[in-house]
Amino acid sequence: MGKIENRTLNERAYDEIKRSLIAGHFRPSDVLVTRTLAEYYGISTTPVREALQRLVGERQLVLLPNRSVAVPAWDVEKYLELARIRRELEGLAAELAAANITDKKIRALEKVLLDIEKSISAKDISAYVNLNQQFHFAIYESANSPRLLQMIQDVWGQVGPYFLELFSDPVYESVANTEHVLILESLRARDGAGVRKHIVADIASAAEVLEPRIQELASKDDRVLIGSLRL
Repeated sequence: MGKIENRTLNERAYDEIKRSLIAGHFRPSDVLVTRTLAEYYGISTTPVREALQRLVGERQLVLLPNRSVAVPAWDVEKYLELARIRRELEGLAAELAAANITDKKIRALEKVLLDIEKSISAKDISAYVNLNQQFHFAIYESANSPRLLQMIQDVWGQVGPYFLELFSDPVYESVANTEHVLILESLRARDGAGVRKHIVADIASAAEVLEPRIQELASKDDRVLIGSLRL
């Protein structure tokens, strides 16, 4: 990821930070330091500060009593609610995508699936999380429904920080790509109902793993000051 260019710095700062939330580069309870982010992006602190304030306003981030800005803490009830919302929104987007997706996009998804399999074999959790996001959003973009896509992005901005814990249960490794394969088969057949079914199953599989892990982490939550970014 390169440094933010001078054009529309406020928007670019916002987009980059939100993209990092979606991709799971930040974890729950991480405190985001304006100066650290500004140094990383190579810009002044003002656009970063304004982007953080905007994300607080959207409830993607929270303002702490000491005026620091942080990723919301571990919260299992919140996560499960968001998982239910994801099943509805992403199921719809996937079903719409089945009718619109191109053969070129399907070939690109085939490559992503191979890369996902490699990341699982290498136990590269960060790569898996990034590729998983790439796979899902390539499908949702094919729904040709920009407002629906925006809603999904907003929800992912809240659940993304949880995703690095997916492999906390070794069992998940064996099923991490299972529904993806079935999703792709349904897309090839232009089977909207099938794509929806397997997207929903994929989300449910992750929630089954994450629920007990989030409960565990919430019970011993401490806020972490970011000194170096996982970007």
